[in-house]
Amino acid sequence: MSDLPIALLQGASNFRDIGGYHSADGRRVRRGQIFRSDHLAGLTSEDLARLASLGIGHSLDFRGAAECAATPYDIPGVQRVALTIEPTVIARMQALVAQGVVPTAEETVELMRETYRDFVNRNADTYGRFMKHLLEQPTPQVFHCTAGKDRTGFAAALVLSALGVDRATIEHDYLLTNQLYKRDARLEGQGHPHVMKVLWQVQPEFLHAAFEAVDAQHGGMTDYLHGAIGLTPQELAELQRMLLEDEAAFG
Repeated sequence: MSDLPIALLQGASNFRDIGGYHSADGRRVRRGQIFRSDHLAGLTSEDLARLASLGIGHSLDFRGAAECAATPYDIPGVQRVALTIEPTVIARMQALVAQGVVPTAEETVELMRETYRDFVNRNADTYGRFMKHLLEQPTPQVFHCTAGKDRTGFAAALVLSALGVDRATIEHDYLLTNQLYKRDARLEGQGHPHVMKVLWQVQPEFLHAAFEAVDAQHGGMTDYLHGAIGLTPQELAELQRMLLEDEAAFG
């Protein structure tokens, strides 16, 4: 668990398999089925061959309209599925700057926490479609946004939670972004360094805000998955059957 994932792609710094983690009942998330990433617009020919060898058939893209226009991609053999979540924290930051307000690092952290609460409450329908897509498509899939850290980070937390992985392990996976993602100034825009540092890294407090909203406003993860996300108990059980394997399968 302490070792960093092997860098599978040259043109995507935050690409990794979320398989290998253990669930509470002793099973393990299957490897080679679900991958998370930053954007896929910079892949090399070797990367494209690697994706083909992994059998990835769908890319689930959480980016907003302007982000997709700035860094479009078309990967042969991979169907891109738009699951649009606009980067509202950027709009909030721009509104503050327009008013002549430079938020402190602490205020920027709170803006990010609010963004994660929005993932839980305002974007539940989109994340529900994401979970349904994983259920309906048995072939390997990759999901991503621009940096693969926030919208993607919550998506990974949601999947791993549904598979019974504990929150400490989910947080471990989430924080790997700070070691793997290579920041790209062309995508980040301009801003005060202390603000940009918060925006383009991840902190435990961001993910905690999402989990707190799930627990306080939705009665916990199971109720959230069955309620706002829209998975029936049968669908959740089927997702676990698809994506978990018994100890004997890998021991």
